[in-house]
Amino acid sequence: MTSKFRGGRAAAVTALAAVSAVALAACSGGSAGTDPEEASGDPVEITYIHRLPDGEGMTAVADIVDRWNEDNPGIQVTATKFDGAASDLILKLETDVKAGNGPCLAQLGYSEVPQLFVKGLLEDVAAEAGKYKDDFGAGAYAMMTVGDAVVGLPQDTGPLVYYYNETEFTALGLEVPTTIEELAASAAVAADAGKYVAAFTPDEALNWLSAQSAAAGDVWFDTSGDSWSVDVEGPGSQKVAAFWQGLVDGQDALMTERWGEGFTQAINDSALIGHIGAAWEAGFMLDSLDGTPTEGQWRVAQLPDFGAGALSGPDGGSGVAVMAGCEHPAEAMAFNGWFNTQIDDLASQGLVVAANGTPETSEKMLRQFGGQDVLAELATASAAMNPEFVYAPGFASLTTMNETASGVASGAASVADIFTTGQNDAVSALKDLGLPVAD
Repeated sequence: MTSKFRGGRAAAVTALAAVSAVALAACSGGSAGTDPEEASGDPVEITYIHRLPDGEGMTAVADIVDRWNEDNPGIQVTATKFDGAASDLILKLETDVKAGNGPCLAQLGYSEVPQLFVKGLLEDVAAEAGKYKDDFGAGAYAMMTVGDAVVGLPQDTGPLVYYYNETEFTALGLEVPTTIEELAASAAVAADAGKYVAAFTPDEALNWLSAQSAAAGDVWFDTSGDSWSVDVEGPGSQKVAAFWQGLVDGQDALMTERWGEGFTQAINDSALIGHIGAAWEAGFMLDSLDGTPTEGQWRVAQLPDFGAGALSGPDGGSGVAVMAGCEHPAEAMAFNGWFNTQIDDLASQGLVVAANGTPETSEKMLRQFGGQDVLAELATASAAMNPEFVYAPGFASLTTMNETASGVASGAASVADIFTTGQNDAVSALKDLGLPVAD
């Protein structure tokens, strides 16, 4: 698969960023090599802000950083946990960077990266990032790129996978679906027995359906010449829409909000026995079954083929970016490359780690998934993410797709209408940011 976005690297991606970066440079500190501490031989100081949970039983971020600091006296890192919402962190970063006192490194959701870059809030560290590229899957690495620019390194991923209740599948004589055609056929059999092997979740439409389009081989955002082009309604999206519309029309899918009580109750009642979901859901999706007779019945498998082969798409995940004004980007990236390859430590935080390698599956996951090596399965999915599918500036604002999706159950909207909403609003979002969009 080829992509103009990956090959052309149009100036439209970086034009606004270049202007903003000049303004930011005027109010930021000095540049690398001029710091008096560096000249005197004192260690370089790097600040890092994150939103990792740091919960009980996890390897604390402070402990990971302490190991680095002990082994690297010349580059000392101070990590700070931000306890607010992701959107609040973005506002804080924008304010702090413009004031010249932002951190060197910050954890960002992938969908936020392009917009922050075109606002001039992120450094292009492509040369440094290239040293660590082979440590990560291609799809994850692509999430930290905007055109030719690479703004940091990936930390965790959210590839789509398929969850299923093995006990219930066996009782119904169902095999694990390897294609969406097989999944549709299984959905009809299950529905006849009052069960559902898939749920349509309108509150997750934006990230969930875009990831399925990526799995079907689509690339939504591209550049042509020096303009952005948007193709949310491509052949992959059309296939995704037809698949779900068929399940909706046949009443073969459970219609429920993903983050409502109905989803969890359907799992508890063994009414919902299959689910296309993000890899990170494995960490908590089955918590309500702990200690019940159905504990240990579920398994995880690769996403059924949407027509593009063994491919998945990104639903969530985050990376660590170098913020504009960072005086020591090379040193920041040295820590970034090390930190994000501490696989077992990051997995203890509940992450599906972007770095190559497979951490040890926890006792909790082994218990909930009947002894399956869940993290090995998720690592396979992470490596299979579509490397051509990247987000555009303004992507995070396309929650209007969720609003359109809410009308599917009643028939007020079709599944195809969701993608039409995404197409129209993605174009508007890019234009609102002052970026040229091809007709």
